[in-house]
Amino acid sequence: MRPLTQPGAQRGFTLLELLVVLAIIGVMLVFIPGFVLRGQPGLDVEVAARAIAGALRETRADAMQHNREQLFALDVEERLFRAGAGRAPVQIDRAIEVTFRTARQELVGETIGWIRFFADGSSTGGRIGLSRDDRHAAVAVDWLTGLVSVDHALK
Repeated sequence: MRPLTQPGAQRGFTLLELLVVLAIIGVMLVFIPGFVLRGQPGLDVEVAARAIAGALRETRADAMQHNREQLFALDVEERLFRAGAGRAPVQIDRAIEVTFRTARQELVGETIGWIRFFADGSSTGGRIGLSRDDRHAAVAVDWLTGLVSVDHALK
């Protein structure tokens, strides 16, 4: 009787097979949470907080990469934010209450303000609060380091 594999042949997976499996897992990780979590209260607050935090981090990275100041703009009344000058504004769900604290010199009006990032990564600092029903999130920017943090809390 002859063995199924040739003598000296190694058993295992090829690199291509492993990449295909990793790609399938990646697609599942992207789409499945959206289906599972859809309709859960507070999810929109978490999504908005992560989007704002990501935009703030992009703005800081742009300031450091291009070696010049960059602005993150927020309009509380219209619930719009813009990360840097060249990007399109992003709409926050109207059902989410938005609050904004920043340096006084960065306020454009009663409802519009900026967080300014400098070439060294520091910033003017600020805090953006998001809430809906009993879900709350806060996105904070440290003025000294420019680092962005997100805090999720239940009331």
